[in-house]
Amino acid sequence: MANSNQLTGMPNGHLHELFVDELRDILGGEKQLLKGLKKLANGASSPTLKAAFEEHYAQTEQHIERLKDAFKSIGLTARGKKCKAMEGLLEEANEIMESFEDSQILDAALIAAAQKVEHYEIASYGCLVTYAHLMEHTEAEELLSQTLAEEKDTDVKLTEIAMSESNVAA
Repeated sequence: MANSNQLTGMPNGHLHELFVDELRDILGGEKQLLKGLKKLANGASSPTLKAAFEEHYAQTEQHIERLKDAFKSIGLTARGKKCKAMEGLLEEANEIMESFEDSQILDAALIAAAQKVEHYEIASYGCLVTYAHLMEHTEAEELLSQTLAEEKDTDVKLTEIAMSESNVAA
């Protein structure tokens, strides 16, 4: 992590170590999510839900690139770490897929699992945007804000699919 000399003159520099740690955590989490989204898409029976998972897969690839750019904008090399929260959320999604594999409510269960992931991502990116803002990391803030908006949009889209198809059909 940065030493105190590197933080001199940085507004709210006391947040730097936390900011970097959270960036590494969500980078690792996004990489883990790529594998999970493939499984979710393969498990979905609704073409609309399958397409939503595939779209989020492509967005997640962009999120990883933005995270790399955010690291670069603060002078660091992008390096992720294993995200224990994402690991747990994906493990739960796998259990849900196994439990409801041959059930008419599988898509509803997949949406519930996916929205838990989305809410974790929204919380993570929300904190990162706040830290970047407080430390005046303008470029990182813009990059992370863009991803935060996409995560919120995905959550809304999943709710719409649940309310128009999956939950109603279940």
